[in-house]
Amino acid sequence: MPTPWQKCCNKKSRTENAKAEMDIMAETSEKMQMKKEITLLNGVSLIVGNMIGSGIFVSPRGVLMYSASYGLSLIIWALGGIFSLFGALCYVELGTSIIKSGGSYAYILEAFGAFVAFIRLWSSLLIIEPTTQAVIAITFANYIVQPIFPHCEPPYDAVRLIAAACICSLTFINCVNVKWGTRVQDIFTYAKVMALILVISVGLYKIGKGETENLRAPFEGSATNPGMIALALYSALFSYSGWDTLNYVTEEMQNPERNLPLSIAISMPIVAIIYLLTNIAYYVVLDMSALLTSDAVAVTFAGETLSHAKWIIPIAVAMSCYSGLNSSIIAASRLFYVGAREGHLPVSLSLIHVKCFTPVPALLFNGLMTLLYLLVEDVFLLINYYCFNYWLFVGLSIAGLIYLRYTQPHRPRPVKLSLFFPIVYCLCSLFLIIVPLYSDTINSLIGVGIALSGIPAYYLGVYLPVEKRPKCLLWLSATTTKYVQMLFYCALSDLDIDVEPTAAKSK
Repeated sequence: MPTPWQKCCNKKSRTENAKAEMDIMAETSEKMQMKKEITLLNGVSLIVGNMIGSGIFVSPRGVLMYSASYGLSLIIWALGGIFSLFGALCYVELGTSIIKSGGSYAYILEAFGAFVAFIRLWSSLLIIEPTTQAVIAITFANYIVQPIFPHCEPPYDAVRLIAAACICSLTFINCVNVKWGTRVQDIFTYAKVMALILVISVGLYKIGKGETENLRAPFEGSATNPGMIALALYSALFSYSGWDTLNYVTEEMQNPERNLPLSIAISMPIVAIIYLLTNIAYYVVLDMSALLTSDAVAVTFAGETLSHAKWIIPIAVAMSCYSGLNSSIIAASRLFYVGAREGHLPVSLSLIHVKCFTPVPALLFNGLMTLLYLLVEDVFLLINYYCFNYWLFVGLSIAGLIYLRYTQPHRPRPVKLSLFFPIVYCLCSLFLIIVPLYSDTINSLIGVGIALSGIPAYYLGVYLPVEKRPKCLLWLSATTTKYVQMLFYCALSDLDIDVEPTAAKSK
């Protein structure tokens, strides 16, 4: 019986038997690898869509809470944008000199070897990716059901089921066709940017009318404690995270040497300007107490200014979550695909669909992990565990840029930065690592423990020679690969067949 993937993706008439079909495929010049279908516009949408999540709509108060004044908070938002631009520029050099999907995992693997890269991959698999996606899906579901239960808490089961449906729908879309996923990303990114432009327009209109009472003494009461300013900057930098999204799909980009730098150069100023102007609009309309106590700042803003059109904002928040979740699924699935291709995850996750050329097993694995995390009642608390790990590995990948400059000086680098940029960002990353250790020591140490729990898995699945690995693991891997190939109509890509895994080379 044909699988659902064959029904959705098979555009040619089916041959009478599988052998004949494979013979025909072998005769064609089309390679078995993921297609380069991500354009410059898609790249901009992926970055902007992932960076601008629900936070700017729901709770942009972290910076204001610690800075204690409108003026200082806007300066910190601007500084956060500049620091993030430095990191993004470093990833331009890394992404154009190491043309591999997988983002920081691929760069750490190239610079520091298999063990450090595996720990980074393990952290993403166990905590970073599934927790992030589960939280975004739950936020999406909350805003979908909010109009039905305006005066009470929405039912727990309804929220979780809608969140699961959201995850499943996006996983299916990305399994069927890369273009479907990028179109969803484009449409929903445009929608949320338009909603933010509406918020900004209302704020500018108020300023034009002279309603600037809240901004007359912008620096009054500003925080002077370095610790509070540091926490404000930390909040701003976390809001800018997501600028590395496109580096997870480098191999699928059209002309990455040109489009990767351009996508980042276009996206970063757009996000920084939107963040600054949106916060100014909030500050003009709402006083500080309203901003700090509101559970959904944009909804409160809409209630004050948009009258009968206030329903637009909850919909915009839901669309923003859908877009952010889609880009996260695309990035995470490529991370797991590349990890499997390098021998750090089961081979079955490195298979791609024979007709659709999408990493179906990696996408389904990512979706399954996220669904499992939806079963955790307090999933929001899990975010506290990975802040330390996230910034540690981003900082390590950029430190890898400096390291590779000295160990591989003759490596082709279409874009070559001054070392000023990676050095400044590494110092910034050090700050981002110290802050959670200082402010949330226990949760940070739990995050470190989760990362280090990957050591036994690395020893058994990567470090040991194949002949010395437990027989049950080898049998399980071979059996899983066999049935995944048959069930999802997948095969190894040409790159997997032609190139020896880096993990094997490192021994």
